[in-house]
Amino acid sequence: MSLSGCRCIRHMKGEQGFSLIEVLVSLALLGIITVGFIGGLGTALIASAVGQERLVAESLGKSQLEYIKVQGFIPAASYTPDDPESCYQPIDIPDGLVDKGYDIEINAPQTINTSGGDEFELQNITVVIKCNGEEMLTLSDYKTGRSAQ
Repeated sequence: MSLSGCRCIRHMKGEQGFSLIEVLVSLALLGIITVGFIGGLGTALIASAVGQERLVAESLGKSQLEYIKVQGFIPAASYTPDDPESCYQPIDIPDGLVDKGYDIEINAPQTINTSGGDEFELQNITVVIKCNGEEMLTLSDYKTGRSAQ
């Protein structure tokens, strides 16, 4: 029995293998596609982390503005940031967010409009959310009340 009679060695008519160049080109293309895919995953992870930080900052800012709305009205003329009795108080930031560097800054209210006889005052309240000292988000809202009691 000769080797040419063995089916495993004999080539069928029209059957050919891959050349070395074809294999190398396909591996190079596969490598480029893989690198692009991994780069895309990295970008998606970064975008997800930034979105999460923005969501936390927005939640803190909205909570702070709502908390200011339920506090007693403080006329802008008598607003003193250093005196807890004559300024709007910040919310308690959860410990996990404090550890990540989140902080809330409440700017002094700006008087938008006062009405003459009734002595009502419209204030613009601005809240700045910071993370590790970097400003993440600024939100503003309005509060009304009597400017003189």
